[in-house]
Amino acid sequence: MDTDQARKNSIDNQIRPWGGLDYIANNALRDIPREFFVPEKYKDLAFADIEIPLTDKAKMLSPKIEGRILDALKIKKNETVLEVGTGSGYLTAVLSKLCKSVTSIEINEELSVSAQQKFKELNINNITTEIGDASKGWQRSTDFFDVVIIGTSVPKITGRFFHLLNVGGRIFVVEGSGKAMSAKVITRLSEHKWETKSLFETQLNVMLGLEKTAKFEF
Repeated sequence: MDTDQARKNSIDNQIRPWGGLDYIANNALRDIPREFFVPEKYKDLAFADIEIPLTDKAKMLSPKIEGRILDALKIKKNETVLEVGTGSGYLTAVLSKLCKSVTSIEINEELSVSAQQKFKELNINNITTEIGDASKGWQRSTDFFDVVIIGTSVPKITGRFFHLLNVGGRIFVVEGSGKAMSAKVITRLSEHKWETKSLFETQLNVMLGLEKTAKFEF
């Protein structure tokens, strides 16, 4: 596989046609070697338009979803990001190039440790990883973020979750169940006012721990 050509094709033929038009974000996607984060047996599919399995319960997002998320959020260099679901660590590493710092939570310790090692090898030092179950709540009283990215679907986002955001902050989330899931960006306009923008219909695995719950408390 010509990795450089496959990387270019992924940007030109998957990400940009699907709405991932932010050139700064696309440069970050291009600069971080996606193939480095893909499990060995799937290396030849590193740039395919699919979700790549990491474990029996976790997958990498497809390139076009990653590009669309970043385009919608317009992350700035002075912003802080909370990522729920480290997974392979690829999107985490891309985020690290776009913002001031990333805090990334992962329920699977093996995935978290593997991602940490890859960050170290790439000399990325503005990522903090946490091992924990976000479905049961995760918040420190002093932690607020400019951007929150939920890497799985949730049945429903509730008000407590929004208060992780600074004013002006944005959440990306895929909300819904079954075949009725919608990707959204929720912006905190003021202390008590939020704006929701629907982006596209999709289907992602449900966050572990929420498979049978009716709502998501964070």
